[in-house]
Amino acid sequence: MTPTRDQVRKVASLARLELSAEEEVTLGGRLGAILEAFATLAALDTSGVQPTAHAGPLGDDAQREDEVLASLPPSKSLANAPATVGTSFAVPKILE
Repeated sequence: MTPTRDQVRKVASLARLELSAEEEVTLGGRLGAILEAFATLAALDTSGVQPTAHAGPLGDDAQREDEVLASLPPSKSLANAPATVGTSFAVPKILE
């Protein structure tokens, strides 16, 4: 299931990527391999598999109770910051 060049260009456009003709061919092949892997997974019979909310160990230790702990004082948490304003990180404005 290899995508067409137009499909690769469409995906690249959606991802805001500029690809050369060589990259289109390379990434088209990689995208095709990914789509084939998903097709293989979709063909599997999972009717007897119980859905899970997360990957990880199941059992009593899967989730723990929340525990209130002391946080770092601002002087320690800002010690390596390049710029601060009071007790906050200072960052450049990126939106108007």
